[in-house]
Amino acid sequence: MNKKTLTTCPYCGVGCNFYLVVDEKDQAIAVEASSGSPVSRGQLCIKGWNAYQFVNHAERLQTPLIRRNGKLVAASWDEALDLIANKLAFIREKYGNDALMFFSSAKVTNEENYLMMKLARAVFKTNNVDHCARLCHASTVAGLAATFGSGAMTNSIDCMENADCVLIIGSNTTEQHPLIGTRVIRAKQKGAKVIVVDNRTIRLAKLADLHIKFANGTDVAFLNGLMHIILSENLENKSFIKERTENFTELESVIKDYPPEKVAALCDISKEELINCARMYATAKSAAIIYSMGITQHIHGVDNVRSVANLAMLTGNLGKAGAGVNPLRGQNNVQGACDMGALPGVFSGYQGVTDAAIREKFARAWQVENLPEKSGHTVTTAMDAAGTELKAFYIMGENPVISDPDQHHVKEALSKLDFLVVQDIFLTSTAEFAHVVLPGVTYAEKDGTFTNTERRVQRIRKAVTPIGNAKADWEILGEVAKRFGYQNMQYQNPGEILAEIAAVTPSYAGINFMRLDQGGLQWPCPAADHPGTPILHIGKFTRGLGKFIPAQYLPPAELPDAEYPLLLSTGRCYFHYHTGTMTRRTRLLEREEHFPYVEINFADAIELNIRDREWVELETRRGKIKVMARVTKAIEKGVLFMPFHFAEAPANALTINARDAIAQIPEYKICAARIIKIIV
Repeated sequence: MNKKTLTTCPYCGVGCNFYLVVDEKDQAIAVEASSGSPVSRGQLCIKGWNAYQFVNHAERLQTPLIRRNGKLVAASWDEALDLIANKLAFIREKYGNDALMFFSSAKVTNEENYLMMKLARAVFKTNNVDHCARLCHASTVAGLAATFGSGAMTNSIDCMENADCVLIIGSNTTEQHPLIGTRVIRAKQKGAKVIVVDNRTIRLAKLADLHIKFANGTDVAFLNGLMHIILSENLENKSFIKERTENFTELESVIKDYPPEKVAALCDISKEELINCARMYATAKSAAIIYSMGITQHIHGVDNVRSVANLAMLTGNLGKAGAGVNPLRGQNNVQGACDMGALPGVFSGYQGVTDAAIREKFARAWQVENLPEKSGHTVTTAMDAAGTELKAFYIMGENPVISDPDQHHVKEALSKLDFLVVQDIFLTSTAEFAHVVLPGVTYAEKDGTFTNTERRVQRIRKAVTPIGNAKADWEILGEVAKRFGYQNMQYQNPGEILAEIAAVTPSYAGINFMRLDQGGLQWPCPAADHPGTPILHIGKFTRGLGKFIPAQYLPPAELPDAEYPLLLSTGRCYFHYHTGTMTRRTRLLEREEHFPYVEINFADAIELNIRDREWVELETRRGKIKVMARVTKAIEKGVLFMPFHFAEAPANALTINARDAIAQIPEYKICAARIIKIIV
């Protein structure tokens, strides 16, 4: 008889719930949506409905692998863990603690992210720990923390359908966060105005009241232009600005230099579009801003985020239902990985490593002395330092060969390391460079928690027995710590780890497995009787007063020229997820989107004599790949778009390694490119 286990989807940051159906052979065979989920309400997207097929895939890693004579061969757990312990101990002794770098993961649980940062800090005494938020929402964390005091989504998913206006900028919501997209559609049906700011004609653009196709990379100019109009027409919320914010005078002095005529020219839009957008947003009773990586993945990503925050504060659209600044997290637990301190400058709960009192608190809890105070390397700077300052990487659940910018640079960096450990569920492109590969387990084979994009902490529950000799990541990390004589990472179950998290993390203090079994809780949840916090900044910002931090428009790092005349932007497609590790091992999803492709406008295709579904060579200054052309009207002339899921034609072999100075996030959305027709 089949067994059903309630759990949380392992894909995007929406955090839908479903029942994983397991047969009498202990095989995951189906998914059934949970009607009781406040997030998904009995619905799932195509990825969620198929989130079981990769669990028992034949290519799953089932035993540790060790590189011998240039080849990865099977080994026992003791052999693999002993080798890791010996190599890391040798490197630490020879080069110091900061010669080691630890990559945590947005795919694994809160408990496992907490243990990875604890392993780095308590056992190896380094703050060199980071994860892939560096590649998607590092600019959100930095930007919103500075303006509001908290780098997280301010409102709940439910709020969306109660907004009077929804401004969507840099987010293909219905494709990348489908169950949030349905909330926007419901808001529209209830009478809300919908504004889509995107130079692609995404699905939501077709129902929008206003679709503005501004030039890629001009976000700061566009947002400053909106604020200029709002101030010039006295549409700002004067009482909110006076009572709840600071630094308004500085904002005014910057915004005055962005009149509609100037902004329209910079953004390649009409003045009327800008004015209509400003009025539509500012006059709404409650207006929500939704954004995602179209805002964050730029060399001015932090400025983009701050500008979004400025717009919301200027109109008083914070601390109330149907409003707020709502960054949509791309992966299932990217919010949780940040919350758990898998970042180089903070412990769990965003408690700074430079604060002596905070370091002392964690040292007591972990029963160690002298935790490091210097902020560590990021994912992106680590690649620059590989082989010189950094001698060893320990990568858990990440695939930087496919996900990081400038693939050649990444491969070269990994090749320079003295030692590389990769812990994952499949032999990824990154694992092929490893000296030791450790087999982790999927979401279906362990217990723990994920935190979704609205700060909702939810359970995942073990539904099947781990495949082969694979182990849960929390167990593996505990074994590594034990080999270094550290016994304070030995746990009976993830519930014990969550209890430790609650003890040292004020925003998670009231969260435990027992409460989560009754449903998810949104942080901050500071006490066992606290109901959680659906909406942040009610009456007061986390930092006290919200701070206006104005930004000046600056151009992207690399724009088209005579040699590379097209602008390439990268992102995701509906059927696949991140580096394709799971979705490309799911039959239906791989069938629907099997070939790597690049979108090109009809006019450009005609000029280049390229037909739909013809193979072309796509090239930038970093490299070139072979892809299928997809000729479409959905993209503007002079612009190309390519998803990055395909290892056989990696978009990140082409992207530029230019980065935001504050967040160190790469500029995935803009680089100069050219297309060459392949003559057969």
